[in-house]
Amino acid sequence: MTDKNRNLLIRVVTAAVLLPLVLWLIWLGGLAFAILIGVAAALCALELNLLPTSLPPPEPPKKNPVAEEIEELELESAVLSGAAIVSLGGAFLLPLLHEIRLGPVTSKQVLIAVLVIAFADALLFEEQIVNAPRRVALSVLGVVYPGLMLSSLVRIRQLEDGEWWIILTLTVTWLNDTCAYFAGRTFGKHKLYERISPSKTWEGAIGGGLGSIAGALIVQHFWIPQLAPWGAALIGAGAAVLGPLGDLSESLLKRAYGAKDSGRLLPGHGGMLDRIDALIFNAPFVLLCARLFA
Repeated sequence: MTDKNRNLLIRVVTAAVLLPLVLWLIWLGGLAFAILIGVAAALCALELNLLPTSLPPPEPPKKNPVAEEIEELELESAVLSGAAIVSLGGAFLLPLLHEIRLGPVTSKQVLIAVLVIAFADALLFEEQIVNAPRRVALSVLGVVYPGLMLSSLVRIRQLEDGEWWIILTLTVTWLNDTCAYFAGRTFGKHKLYERISPSKTWEGAIGGGLGSIAGALIVQHFWIPQLAPWGAALIGAGAAVLGPLGDLSESLLKRAYGAKDSGRLLPGHGGMLDRIDALIFNAPFVLLCARLFA
């Protein structure tokens, strides 16, 4: 078995294990689903804030093992304190605030608190001033990028037939990714954006687009009849653009820090952000379309 086939098998097994749980929580909706999205957003924020640790360190002078271990512990402590922790908390809270009330707390206040605390953390604990903007930016990005954008899924679930709109969102995202993978593997010759993602091809992008449009039309026909077929096709076509854009955007971040994957949480898939990068961009778009077309 080749490495590619082995990796594909691991991906399929991981998806088969997690999919029933995800579908059950989608069907439940409410707070259970909001917690699922909050946890996913927090894990993505964690991976974002840990990306700088992927950078290869400059060649250090020889040190004794004890000193090296102390330096490694100090690095992990710095990365996982202050700005990074508040980023995780904010990303987790934003989806929940669409389902529960926490007194006077709003999404805007969460974003303001994250920004202020991240600056305070950089002022107090960042020894290298040149790293302070990156520290603050990753903290805020961890809240806005997965936290704010994935919150759209909670809003989608609250719609009439919201569970099927969630299924539609997942279908156009996953079919785009899957069809692009197999079309690119079979027919791919022309690189889509080699500077960021050398494996992606135009042939794969076309195959992914056809897959997402077909998936949208199938879900619309059986489960969302109030959505016109042309509206479903438009959602599929939009996902065929925004999904790869989300994938390339995440690849841009990883390439900037020399990381192959955002993490190792999901066997065969890499990190949480690797798995849902396209969904992060598609969710707000589907929410907009649901409000406009249905």
